[in-house]
Amino acid sequence: MMTTYSKSLFALVSGSLFLAGCGATSLVSTPVENIDTVPLKIADLSDAQKKNWGHTDLITDTIPGMSVDKAYNELIGNKRGQTVIVAVLDSGMDLDHEDLDDVLWTNKGEKPGNGKDDDNNGYVDDIHGYNFLGEAYNEQLEYVRMLRLGVGDASERAKAQIKLDKEYPKALQNKQQYEQILQAVKNADKEVKSALGKDSYTKKELLAMKPSTEQMQQNVGILSQMYQYADSIDEVLKELTEGVTYFTEQANYNLNKEFNGREIVGDDPYDFNDRNYGNGNPDNRVEDESHGTHVAGIIAAERNNGKGVNGVAKNVKLMSIRAVPNGDEYDKDIALGIRYAVDNGAKIINCSFGKSFSPNAEWVYDAIKYAGSKDVLIVHAAGNDGANLDDSNNPNFPNDHKYAGAEISDNVITVGALAPAYGSKMVASFSNYGNANVDVFAPGDDIYSTMPNNKYDFQGGTSMAAPAVAGVAALIRSYYPNLSASQVKNVLMQSGLRSKASVIVAGDPSKSKSFSEISKSGKMVNAYNALLLAENISKGKLTLDSNAE
Repeated sequence: MMTTYSKSLFALVSGSLFLAGCGATSLVSTPVENIDTVPLKIADLSDAQKKNWGHTDLITDTIPGMSVDKAYNELIGNKRGQTVIVAVLDSGMDLDHEDLDDVLWTNKGEKPGNGKDDDNNGYVDDIHGYNFLGEAYNEQLEYVRMLRLGVGDASERAKAQIKLDKEYPKALQNKQQYEQILQAVKNADKEVKSALGKDSYTKKELLAMKPSTEQMQQNVGILSQMYQYADSIDEVLKELTEGVTYFTEQANYNLNKEFNGREIVGDDPYDFNDRNYGNGNPDNRVEDESHGTHVAGIIAAERNNGKGVNGVAKNVKLMSIRAVPNGDEYDKDIALGIRYAVDNGAKIINCSFGKSFSPNAEWVYDAIKYAGSKDVLIVHAAGNDGANLDDSNNPNFPNDHKYAGAEISDNVITVGALAPAYGSKMVASFSNYGNANVDVFAPGDDIYSTMPNNKYDFQGGTSMAAPAVAGVAALIRSYYPNLSASQVKNVLMQSGLRSKASVIVAGDPSKSKSFSEISKSGKMVNAYNALLLAENISKGKLTLDSNAE
């Protein structure tokens, strides 16, 4: 959906860094100058800008992108870097996609299709990664599984029951409402096309109609109202159809206490030692299982090949780990997926998933610490509930703090989502936030990327912001491989851009906050600045100040 810019002026504070150099703390200015007011240049995004806004530069383009294009043009050029393996722990990806097929990680120790574990890593035929879901697709949410199986302690199950009693009737009601609206719009669209004698029409043509019957007047009124939500009726129909599908899946699978999506896999997902399951094909299973493919393209879709989109990073090999179903992921799959990625050479793991109940969270915490011990960075999406993650009433798993304050390992960076409009609406309405438990923000709303079957489309979520940051992290690890995962995390946080803007969170104008207050760093990730800072740290010219914000 197109985002309209306001015509007011906006202010920007330079992305200054507190760094320690020569044993002293000093204020070092990044390339962004101190700018008090910058006039907006555009009212709406062009098609090209919509598809690439996350790579744009805030100062030049007045869009809160990550200055990726600027980084390539002015810093990277033809500079050669080391190859970095990035694991996409997700729903699987289209391994044959035209924009991904040449950037796939290949396990050279494994012989494809022979049914043997040739490299003795514990996984059979894992050529491009591993699939911990087998042929499963639809799944319950974790709190529904807990109720079905009696998993977790009594207090957690009580919370789960309260949540299910609230959410299941809501899903049924939403499904019914979406179906009714969809049918009404379909009928109105059909009648208007017939009256106009055309297969398509514009908003102007619709509003110019002079209905001769009460029914036609009602049809025009319905369609006119729909233009508030999209730029065309076809787009409205698409979004309504997706809504019907979403709420139908909620009612039939996600919130259906009787459904067992794991049965086809054959393991006990609550027994960490039951590991003989899954298979070596981490491809998506159905076209609608697009999440992992979209995430993968954001990180490293083949650059400048004349097709589709450019990923943030080059010099990347993508490892596909299928562990996130159409529902909540299992703690065992995530813990084993992280360990698989670490043991098979990944230096970055993108984790665009999350849930509010996690009965075996310790398995995942141990895996996070294991990744930290092996110098692997984990990039995690903050979540899409529009919630303050510093509030204990808004639990979000996995995390790196166990809700105990101190981080368990300094190798996890949690990412909130930006929308393509600098100013009060800069934070995506769905994005979680938190001064302590969200680290940075990055482009995540209306992001154009790869989809199954050589297609491309827009998707939004913190799921899209995390891979944007994973891509910048991959650039740093490619060109400055001597930097540790912890250093890369801190470079990303400290090199970002600050903003004076007061922003709306959760889509609620009454919840306006200073942008600097909604994440730990108070910044948005910037690839250009991150590479400059990484070079100075790598060459020993500067050291990161552990006290910097």
